[in-house]
Amino acid sequence: MNELTALTAEQLLDCYASGALSPVDVTRAVLARIAALNNSLHAFCLVDEAAALHSAQLSEQRWLNHQRNHTPVGALEGVPVSIKDLILTKGWPTLRGSAAIDPHQDWEVDAPVTQRLREAGAVLLGKTNTPEFGCKGVTNSPLNGVTRNPWNLNRTAGGSSGGAAAAVAAGMGPCAIGTDGAGSVRIPAAFCGNVGFKPSFGRVPAYPLSPFGSVAHLGPHTKSVVDAALMMNVMSLPDARDWTSLPYVPINYLSNLNEGIKGLRIAYSPSLGYARVHPEVAAAVSKAVKTLADAGAHVEECDLGFEDPLDIITGLWFAGAWQIWSTLSEQQQALTDPDFRAQAELGARLSVHDIHQLNQRRGQLGSHMRQFMQRYDVIATPSVAVPAFDAMPAGHEVMNAETMLGWTPFTYPFNLTQQPAITVPCGLTKDGLPIGLQLVGPMFGDALVLRAARAFEERHPVLRPLC
Repeated sequence: MNELTALTAEQLLDCYASGALSPVDVTRAVLARIAALNNSLHAFCLVDEAAALHSAQLSEQRWLNHQRNHTPVGALEGVPVSIKDLILTKGWPTLRGSAAIDPHQDWEVDAPVTQRLREAGAVLLGKTNTPEFGCKGVTNSPLNGVTRNPWNLNRTAGGSSGGAAAAVAAGMGPCAIGTDGAGSVRIPAAFCGNVGFKPSFGRVPAYPLSPFGSVAHLGPHTKSVVDAALMMNVMSLPDARDWTSLPYVPINYLSNLNEGIKGLRIAYSPSLGYARVHPEVAAAVSKAVKTLADAGAHVEECDLGFEDPLDIITGLWFAGAWQIWSTLSEQQQALTDPDFRAQAELGARLSVHDIHQLNQRRGQLGSHMRQFMQRYDVIATPSVAVPAFDAMPAGHEVMNAETMLGWTPFTYPFNLTQQPAITVPCGLTKDGLPIGLQLVGPMFGDALVLRAARAFEERHPVLRPLC
C-alpha cells in the first residue's frame, strides 16, 4: 500500500494506461494513508472518502473504455489531488482556516482550478489546512490545528499551503493545489522536500480574486517537476471569471521539458544582496548551482540590484488583512487568529498615501526585474533562508514584518514582480531536514522555469520522508 502512495502522477497514469493499476486501488491506498497519518500531521481539514471513491470508480471505468475502445481520458484521469482550504470546491465548505466563516451555507461553486481538475478526471480527496485566510508562512490554524512536517513532527510544514505540502510529502496524494501570496507554495514545498511552482501571475485563473490582490498566485505541489508540468497543462486552461488572467496560450508544458539547459544564462544570487542565510542552506544551494553549470548552463554569481522589499510586501499584505477584518462582525472578529488580528491592526495604520507609495515602489521593482531578465534566462537562489523551524501555535510571538516574512527573503520579491518561480529539493541538513533551490524566470517564462527545474531534478533524485 505504501508503494502505491509513493508513486508520482506520471507513474500512476502510465500504470493506469497499461492496466497495471486501478484508480480505485490507488485511491483506497491514499485514503488509508491519510487515515493513518493525518491525526499527527494535520494536513487535511476535510476528507470525503465517499466522493473520492465514487470519482475513482468513474475513472476506472473510463480507463477500461479507453483500453477497449480507445476513448479519450482526462489528462489527470484517476490521479488523487487535494485542494487548499482557500479555494472554492463545490459541495465542500471553504472555511479558509477560520472559525469566523459559517460552514452552514450553500457551497455550490467550483473555483476555476477545481473545475478544471474535475474535467481532467482528477480524484478530489478533500481540503488541506491553511492558517486563517492564508495569512502567514506557517500553518497553525486555531480552527484546524498545527500542520507538522513529515520529516520531523516537531518542525513546521511551512505555510500558508502547509497542509498541501505535508500531504504530498507524506504520500497522502501525489498532487495538491496551493496558493502563493508571498511564498506560500514555495516555503512549505521547500520545508517538506517537494516541488512547488508559482506560475506567472494570471497564468492560472482565479475566482474569486484574492483580497490580498495581485501578489496572490495559484500553483501546484507535486512529487516531481514532471507532475508540476502535468498539473499546469490543466490548471492554466482559461476561465472568463478571472478578468486579470493572461490570454490563454495552448502550450503543452511537457513538450520541451527534457530539452535541458545547455547555454542558458543563469544569475546565481546567494543572498540577493541582503539576506542572512543558514550555512547549511547556503552550502547545499551552492552545490546545486554547480550541478546546473555541469548541465551546460552559463552561471554567473551576482546580486540583482534591489534592496529588501520586505516593507512593500508586508504593507500591501497588512492592508489586505485590514480589508478582510473590516468585513467581519464583532462576533466574527472575536473568533480570529491573534496573528491575523495583529496584521489587520497594522494595516489600519496605513494611509491611502502610504499604500499608493508602496504600489509605486512595487512598480519600480517590477520594471527593474523586467530589465534585469533581458540579460539572464533564469535566476537561482535558495528557496528559504533557513530549514524548517519548530512548529508553534498561533500567537506565540509578536506579529510584525520581520517575524512574518523576514526568514523567507527569497520568496516575496517575486510575488511583487509576478515572475514564475519554482522550488526543487536540493539536499538535507545534518538533522535530516529538506533544503530547496529556487529557480526564477522572466514573466511569462513558465515553461522555461519548469525545464530548468527538470534539468536539475534529473541529476538530483528527490528523497522522501520515512513517515
